[in-house]
Amino acid sequence: MSADVDVMVEMPKPKVTERSARDLNGWPMLGLALVLIAAGIALFIVGVSSEHIALVVVGVLVFLAGLVVSGGLTPVSPGRARVLQILGRYAGTIRTDGLRWVNPISVRTEISTRIRNHETAVAKVNDADGNPIEIAAVVVWQVEDTAQARFEVDDFVEFVAIQTETAVRHIANSYPYDIHTVEGGLSLRDSTDEITGTLSAEIGARVQAAGVHVIESRITHLAYAPEIAQAMLRRQQAGAVVAARQQIVEGAVGMVELALDKLSERNVVELDEERKATMVSNLMVVLCGDRDAQPVVNAGSLYQ
Repeated sequence: MSADVDVMVEMPKPKVTERSARDLNGWPMLGLALVLIAAGIALFIVGVSSEHIALVVVGVLVFLAGLVVSGGLTPVSPGRARVLQILGRYAGTIRTDGLRWVNPISVRTEISTRIRNHETAVAKVNDADGNPIEIAAVVVWQVEDTAQARFEVDDFVEFVAIQTETAVRHIANSYPYDIHTVEGGLSLRDSTDEITGTLSAEIGARVQAAGVHVIESRITHLAYAPEIAQAMLRRQQAGAVVAARQQIVEGAVGMVELALDKLSERNVVELDEERKATMVSNLMVVLCGDRDAQPVVNAGSLYQ
């Protein structure tokens, strides 16, 4: 039994996408800010000492200009980005690490672009056959579009966590834990690569609106729920015994057929149909029995 899972999750189109912000190298601007602040302090001191009001005013203005320039200095760490807003509007994203300079009145929000992972809690759900199972997964993800992560959802980290859990539950409901029929098909236990591929695709579709790229996902915990674990274990053991018996019987039939062919080919003994049947019966008992056979010496004739 298998299920076809539709991973096409309808999400609204993003209203804003990432673009580069207008920024400058911060070190020259830092030097300019220090010069302005120092010049403002010097002019203020000279104006006060000489009682020159104009120099005092100019010194204050130059000092304030230096503070304004220094307010635009923005350090950007590797693996992090700065999302800029000017008067409520998105003004771009800075991804270049180092000291940068931007519009001093802009609001700068730091967003990590490093690779992260999220592991879901163990969830108890029903598989496609209706059996209660426990399942958990881990997803490796990274912010790809900082603008969408900042403006399209309230909290992109929480959004990824909730959507991942939803996708894991959906996948668990869409496939059986194990396949018990000869037709085969996909199952959570046996089709690991196919299931994780489908899980990654579904999570990626769900979190795309938040500007998140899913790198990989894996199922970390998969088991029957405790209330049916013993019953399912017996079922698996019975299936294993049946499969083993089937293989033993197939091998025994081949050995009996080979023995009869060799006896006939080498003319060791001529067997009629009844003796062949007896020989086949004895060999099948010896080869298929789960205990060692006890030899019995027959002193009489087979027909007596």
